[in-house]
Amino acid sequence: MPQPVLIVLAAVAVLMCKHAVADFYLQSAYQYLNKGTYGHPGGIEHSAIHVALTPLVYLVIAPASLMLALIIAISEFLLHYHIDWLKEQVTHRNGWTAKDPGFWYALGTDQLVHGLTYLVIVGVLIAYAM
Repeated sequence: MPQPVLIVLAAVAVLMCKHAVADFYLQSAYQYLNKGTYGHPGGIEHSAIHVALTPLVYLVIAPASLMLALIIAISEFLLHYHIDWLKEQVTHRNGWTAKDPGFWYALGTDQLVHGLTYLVIVGVLIAYAM
């Protein structure tokens, strides 16, 4: 397998692992219970944890310039925060809980969009590295 392909796969794997850690292992009840309140520190804290862990992917691809790293961080923060906030709005407004199919559709869509965000981040970093 060509080295660039391995680098891309490794970068995506790092971001997927980072996402699992930040979304499932490090997310506290304070964060989870308050992501649906716009501007609440719990949601901000949750998104900040994601942003703080994303530079791990630079170890796989290449260090980004400070400006590019800042653009990625701000973009990821805004996207992650609003994706989570929107999912919370949809589930709460519909009264969905884990017993409802709609809850799982919303959660699955949330996770899919986060994953697509990571593909964009990897694409930007690869473009920068070349």
